[in-house]
Amino acid sequence: MHESVHELDVHHFPLPVTAVCTVLLAVAVVIAVGVAVDVARRPQRMGIMNVVWPLTMLFGSVVWLWFYLRRGRAPRRGHDDRRGPYGMVTSTAIGTSHCGAGCAVGDLVGEFALVAVPALGTAVGLGTLYQDRIYAGWIVDFVIAFAAGIVFQYRSIAPMRGLGLRAGLVAALKADTFSILSWQVGMYGAMAIAQLAVLPALVGGRAAVLTPEFWVVMQVAMVAGFVCAYPVNWLLVRRGVKEAM
Repeated sequence: MHESVHELDVHHFPLPVTAVCTVLLAVAVVIAVGVAVDVARRPQRMGIMNVVWPLTMLFGSVVWLWFYLRRGRAPRRGHDDRRGPYGMVTSTAIGTSHCGAGCAVGDLVGEFALVAVPALGTAVGLGTLYQDRIYAGWIVDFVIAFAAGIVFQYRSIAPMRGLGLRAGLVAALKADTFSILSWQVGMYGAMAIAQLAVLPALVGGRAAVLTPEFWVVMQVAMVAGFVCAYPVNWLLVRRGVKEAM
């Protein structure tokens, strides 16, 4: 099967579209940097969240910033946290975002790694099992996202339960495997609709990785991943497989 959808670089998109996408990405990056500075000044009770919150801003942007300021921001050093325990809705949203941070790492590292080292595509079957680069990107992204997600979950669950390395990794796998899978289903589903159907119909091809349009589509797809993973995380917390956050 040969590649049927042409990849478009930035010159193929209308200038206003590229300008808007560039602004949207710049806003997300500025917010992520700002939150990274804020968690350095006001560290989270759970250390891994100092990494998770800035990463979630890359796809959640203004909406996730609002959520962070309302529910996630730690008190200043020397001040009591008077917010009290989170309810199930908020706790599940934070836990699902925690999963999304690993997926964000997978997308960023995977896509740019595939551009920098095209041989990675061959290693995951491009040219032999399939001919379309988009599938190679999804495979590489998923492998990195899964590994990052399990590490993030281990750094959360092991300290809370007082687990060693082996037991902690097993617990992390149990807690996050279905969460990551559900996120990826939602994300890849949205990416497939946008990249293989919507953009080809509108502009005659799909967005190449090195375009602002690609990463704005990815932001939307990550939100779709959150929507799919939220009920799964709710169920995992309810059954005690995953810790409430």
